[in-house]
Amino acid sequence: MHDLSTALRSLSVEVTLFAPSDSATDLPRVGDYPSLSALERRHGPVAPGVPAALDALQLEALRQRLDDFDIVHCHGEFAHAALLGGRRRRSLTTIHWRVDELDRALFFAGFPDLPVAAISAAQEAGIPAANRAGIVHHGIDRDRYAFRAEPDAHVAFLGRMTDQKRPDTAIRVARAAGLPIRLGGTVDVGNPDYFDRQVRPLLGADATYLGPVDDARKGELLGGARALLFPIDWPEPFGLVMIEAMACGTPVVAWDRGSVPEIVEDGVTGFVVASEAEAVAALARIGQLDRAGIRRRFEARFTAERMARDYLALYRRLLDA
Repeated sequence: MHDLSTALRSLSVEVTLFAPSDSATDLPRVGDYPSLSALERRHGPVAPGVPAALDALQLEALRQRLDDFDIVHCHGEFAHAALLGGRRRRSLTTIHWRVDELDRALFFAGFPDLPVAAISAAQEAGIPAANRAGIVHHGIDRDRYAFRAEPDAHVAFLGRMTDQKRPDTAIRVARAAGLPIRLGGTVDVGNPDYFDRQVRPLLGADATYLGPVDDARKGELLGGARALLFPIDWPEPFGLVMIEAMACGTPVVAWDRGSVPEIVEDGVTGFVVASEAEAVAALARIGQLDRAGIRRRFEARFTAERMARDYLALYRRLLDA
């Protein structure tokens, strides 16, 4: 959201960011309460209802100021749709999760007048026609990750340690290809046993788990990698790590699910595969891809500036309607 807001400001759009009080931003910001992570640092584990309470407090701050804005762009889960009421047609909602399960079906059925921007065509296919406002692929700050022409020997995996992302598959593929792998990411709080059961037994000298990584370490991991392995086992709505790798010039070997065929240009910015054997074969050809060309495709398709222009076009369309 910060990249989008900053890029919109560069297009002369007045932006107010609704965000926690400990947010690091130079944008006009509304929010009197700290983030969940700040509360956990201060108090340790918090009650399960705390995230919902924080959401309600932020929505109350929005309710008090609704008339101040031409467009309200929401990235929350559900409750904002009820709060917006008659302002729903002058709002836009971006959903950053899958939309093919019962919770979203109920949500869309109850709010057919809520405009929703899909983050991929794959995601849009699960959004009712009445809610569809358009498709805007994610973008990131052009300069967040540096291009690296010459990688190290390793391949990378970056993502939650969960059966949706399948780091265990990534380890098997790298090992079969004779390449070391470095893995970064958090252990999924919704499935904490997965890492111990499926991933930890596969770790070794050629498969190193780095734990969670910040932007600086992410850039080092991705930029130094010969390839990013993205062996997803779910209908991925976008997959931000793919474009983060491309920003470094690093090709992506990704499974043909969800948004992958929209994001990875097969044979240009990586390879789209359907099995572990195909992924191993793709790694054997990874040196054929032009890392400078991958960076150029990132700059053409996945910058925050491009994302902001696409969203601005949707805002204007909603206001004209």
